[in-house]
Amino acid sequence: MTASADLAPLVAALPADCVIADPDRMDAYRRDRANDPHAGVPLAVIRATCTEDVQTAVRFAAAHRIPVVPRGAGSGLSGGSSAVDGCLVVSTERMRKITVDPTSRTAVVEPGLFNAEVKAAAAEHGLWYPPDPSSYEFCSIGGNVATNAGGLCCVKYGVTSDYVLGLTVVLADGTAVELGGPRLKDVAGLSLTKLFVGSEGTLGIITRIVLRLIPAQRPRATLVATFASLEDATRTVLDVTRGIRPSMLEFMDRTSINAVEDLTRMGLDRTAEAMLVIQSDEPAAHAAAEIAHIGELCRANHAVEVFAADDPETGEAFTTARRMAIPAVEKKGSLLLEDVGVPVPELGALVRGVAAISAARDVTIAVIAHAGDGNTHPLIVFDPMDADQSARAHLAYAQVMDLAIALGGTITGEHGVGRLKKAWLPDYLGPDALELNRRIKNALDPLGILNPGAVF
Repeated sequence: MTASADLAPLVAALPADCVIADPDRMDAYRRDRANDPHAGVPLAVIRATCTEDVQTAVRFAAAHRIPVVPRGAGSGLSGGSSAVDGCLVVSTERMRKITVDPTSRTAVVEPGLFNAEVKAAAAEHGLWYPPDPSSYEFCSIGGNVATNAGGLCCVKYGVTSDYVLGLTVVLADGTAVELGGPRLKDVAGLSLTKLFVGSEGTLGIITRIVLRLIPAQRPRATLVATFASLEDATRTVLDVTRGIRPSMLEFMDRTSINAVEDLTRMGLDRTAEAMLVIQSDEPAAHAAAEIAHIGELCRANHAVEVFAADDPETGEAFTTARRMAIPAVEKKGSLLLEDVGVPVPELGALVRGVAAISAARDVTIAVIAHAGDGNTHPLIVFDPMDADQSARAHLAYAQVMDLAIALGGTITGEHGVGRLKKAWLPDYLGPDALELNRRIKNALDPLGILNPGAVF
């Protein structure tokens, strides 16, 4: 039978233009921002409009043993939504409803909304949804939940899982299960909601999310400090986090500083080995005192320059500069994007170790970090047309992973394992924990059709 004949019952069961089978139109759905070179060609793309559409697609897939790859906005950085040959890509991009309840401070959200749109809807009621990945303007909330995304403010406010109260999930047999709900405290049964947050589409497809919101963030005071050595900068991070809980504590190394300066011409110090961007959102007087104390800590650690501002425009300019680091470095060549995290006391060892790997492999590695929680993003730059350089870049990638594990860290803090990092999952988890993961996967997806090749 032809592919179109095989798909006829599915096309008939779904609304018009839900099913895309044209290869040219499907090409945009084959990979995420990781640009996985091994991405396959789908049998079809299902642009679902509701939970029932997803159920219909998954039931069809289960009946015909067809792989299913869930997809949000395609902004992922680990190959988590790379298509496999002959799969159904189930896209949630058209599922975009949101309802905010200011009384319970919750929002019921469909997965296709962008993170920024959730923030904007909450702000209309004087509320705030804190998780803020650098890609918040174009990443989907469903993808954020699937990877348990973090962001710049998670050093104080936590990550996506801290704000997910409930989910609707379509399981591998097409059953839609309701988990949790708009309750701040609920310990009835196993914590299944948390199980699906960060599961990367391997256990089910998320079609509805109940989010916790909090009162709007206060105006932020900002401090920017530059350093002549990586050691001085990372030591400052430890001194700050030892007694202060800033709302942002971000790190940029010399390579990322220069890449951003090339793009923005905002006057960043090109000679600095490192820059910290730190914010406090405490009440005004407290924030001023907190920023002043942080400035003293920076100077005690030999900061070359310390600049403080309490006006929102200046603070937002430096926040934007930090958010632009990945696209700025990306202009220098193709990237292998790391997402390794370590306990905060090991941050200095990780940053110095990455610098040593960069020198040993003779490849450029820019390092940016959510320094306050030890989550770093080493960005390995290479020319894919240069076979030798490409090989050295991939060796460096592996060495950074191994370094993070050796320092008691993780192979991913917020981007997910996807397909790019799964080779290191056994070493990170160990055999017993890996087997437990596989037992859960097999119990919920016995046919192995949900996002095959990702994570496991």
